[in-house]
Amino acid sequence: MSFSPIKKNLELLKTAPNILDYAQAFTDFSWDTIRSELQGLPEGKGLNIAHEAVDRHANGGLRDHVALRWLGSEGSMREFTYGELKGLSNRFANILKKIGLGKGDRVSTLAGHIPEMYIAALGTFKNTSVFCPLFSAFGPTPIYQRLSRGDAKVLITTIRSYQLKVSHQRDSLPSLKYVLLVDVNDHLGDALLSLPRLMEESNDRFTIPPTDPEDIALLHFTSGTTGMPKGAIHVHNAACHHYMTGKYVLDFHPEDVFWCTADPGWITGTSYGIIAPLLHGITNVVDEADFDATRWCRILETQKVSVWYTAPTALRRLMRSGLEPSRNCDLSNLRLIHSVGEPLNPEAVLWGLKAFGVPIHDNWWQTETGGIMIANFPAMEIRPGSMGRPLPGIEAAIVHRTDKNTVKVVEEPDAQGDLALRPGWPSMFRGYLHEEERYKKCFMDGWYLTGDLARRDADGYFWFVSRADDIIKTSGHMVGPFEIESVLMEHPAVAEAGVIGKPDPLIGEMVKAFISLKPGREASEELRLELIGFARKKLGAAVAPKEIEFWDAVPKNTSGKIMRRLLKARELGLPVGDLSTLEGGE
Repeated sequence: MSFSPIKKNLELLKTAPNILDYAQAFTDFSWDTIRSELQGLPEGKGLNIAHEAVDRHANGGLRDHVALRWLGSEGSMREFTYGELKGLSNRFANILKKIGLGKGDRVSTLAGHIPEMYIAALGTFKNTSVFCPLFSAFGPTPIYQRLSRGDAKVLITTIRSYQLKVSHQRDSLPSLKYVLLVDVNDHLGDALLSLPRLMEESNDRFTIPPTDPEDIALLHFTSGTTGMPKGAIHVHNAACHHYMTGKYVLDFHPEDVFWCTADPGWITGTSYGIIAPLLHGITNVVDEADFDATRWCRILETQKVSVWYTAPTALRRLMRSGLEPSRNCDLSNLRLIHSVGEPLNPEAVLWGLKAFGVPIHDNWWQTETGGIMIANFPAMEIRPGSMGRPLPGIEAAIVHRTDKNTVKVVEEPDAQGDLALRPGWPSMFRGYLHEEERYKKCFMDGWYLTGDLARRDADGYFWFVSRADDIIKTSGHMVGPFEIESVLMEHPAVAEAGVIGKPDPLIGEMVKAFISLKPGREASEELRLELIGFARKKLGAAVAPKEIEFWDAVPKNTSGKIMRRLLKARELGLPVGDLSTLEGGE
């Protein structure tokens, strides 16, 4: 089904966007021009993320400008200027150097939104070591898998996380040389060290060594539908892409206050929770606490957030809360909201316009792409449910695979196929660690195949259909679960919906939906029939769910994506596989 586009009146925008004419920007774009807006290391010694994100600002007019504003869960607040971040990240880089870490050595963090994690990331970049963040809510098994597969030499964490999740398997991690504890004041052993003590003893001067733009900077693990987690490799040159997307998609301006709610253990929390805002020299808000609707609205108001980057799951939770942010809070500073992590349902886009006074802009990218690829730009009309249009410098296409291990680009509008990208953007992953063959399989005939199915309309907007392995074939129809889920969520009783194809001897696959209800609504046979009728009316009988089952919560991973493979496995009595990324733990 279609929703009317949200038109943009540029005269009403609070700040003129950095892209006013998308077509012209796309035509004129040059990565060399973007690269020239960064500084590079002194004496032409390469490109280092931390130099661009911190030192060049600290050495110039932004030395005393607030870079990080950290909000503690208990009400405390700490601010770090660019000058202070330079000194602190220098201290951490010196620690790594002192304990013998150098170029390419992996430094893992197991911590939430705490200042030490951000300082460690920047110091690791400076030392030309590799930053590998882990999700703090992971259990022991996924932590072990990632530390082991990543050959981590240093882990930064809390004493509690170490004791509960790491200590009992330390002997099985021969590469792990040191654990740096952020919340103890004295060393607990030769390899179990106090980070505060090391920081106090460390020098705040550090010279970043020559850094080739292709030197590895980041290692992000991502789970597939099968097999062990994959370690996606990213390089220092990714800073060009993070800078460009900060400029053109998030539309950063010098006076902005930015808040990215993503956990730092995921790539969004690194690419856009650390790197992109600091590259632009703006103030980056960091909140330690977990989601709380009232707290989040208060942060938007009191911190005068102007650009907000969050996830559809969080937005839906705000919808369920019953709060009306624009009525309860002063959001006059908020001019731009972006969403990422899973497709944004059209009704959430429309709700955002009513609730915040500004629409929500969806965008699309992956761990492998390293940064935003397709987006709804601030000056462009929003088509609710669409991912938007490709960024300048990005060639995206819908392709069909052939029998000869090649692909054919689909030119006709609205044809469904594989979403493919032409390799070459700066933040593209350079490999899967230790898995060269797995990496090669991602490419075919000069294209990177994303594993997502999508369509492209006549105006160049891309629309997510499904993961390639989620597609449902029913009565000869190709059905995308997201479309059905979006329609079900339009019903006033529905909070979340997950849809799968259930084998059926007559029609191939029958569409089945798993529903969680909003507070105050109770599951009943009457409501089940009502929802089936509602979906049939919206979608037609051939596409609508023929079965609906009520669950307390639809299972999602920790980045908010519905785990349809888990729904299908439980429905069919199959092994559920890797649950390390299941929201709420294993």
